[in-house]
Amino acid sequence: MQIAIIDYDAGNTKSVSKALDFIGIENTITAVKKTILEADGIILPGVGAFPQAMAALEERDLIAVLQEAVAHGKPLLGVCLGMQLLLDSSEEFGYTQGLGLIPGHAKLLPDTAKIPHMGWNQLEVKQNSPLTRDQDGNFVYYVHSYYAVCDAKYVMASSDYSVEIPGIIANENVYGAQFHPEKSGQAGLEILQGFKEVITCASSQQ
Repeated sequence: MQIAIIDYDAGNTKSVSKALDFIGIENTITAVKKTILEADGIILPGVGAFPQAMAALEERDLIAVLQEAVAHGKPLLGVCLGMQLLLDSSEEFGYTQGLGLIPGHAKLLPDTAKIPHMGWNQLEVKQNSPLTRDQDGNFVYYVHSYYAVCDAKYVMASSDYSVEIPGIIANENVYGAQFHPEKSGQAGLEILQGFKEVITCASSQQ
């Protein structure tokens, strides 16, 4: 199994790679179309601002590559800002179109919440999946100021932070984690193992 970690100068690629190395999943940090399309699964990490991240993906011709990979059934996991990029759009610094892989919109946290949402928060599992198995009540590490607003059918797990924060979202073979699995201790490693299970299942069906 080989996971392609998308390299577009807007993600914490090395820490994600180290986490995958730790649990024995082969991975490569890349922006090469052929490598991405030939990988068994894809992780899209992300830090920083939504508009700049989308611009970086466009500059490297990666938007169409990611959409093509997903259309062919390849599992994709977005992490932190990478999760928000999976949505239709964001209001960060004005309206910016996203990848459109999970219906929804990234919105600034309300005034009732301390911004940014930084630190450990508890997951409440809403739907069963390999990524949410045995995760109910576990704590994961968040760092973000915007959150996903989407239909409940796409929310696999959430955390309470004045509002309900979708922690894990999914739409068919596309998954997103608002928190950082690679910084979330054993719980985060188990979630990455769950993504490996998703990839194994997808590969067996091709």
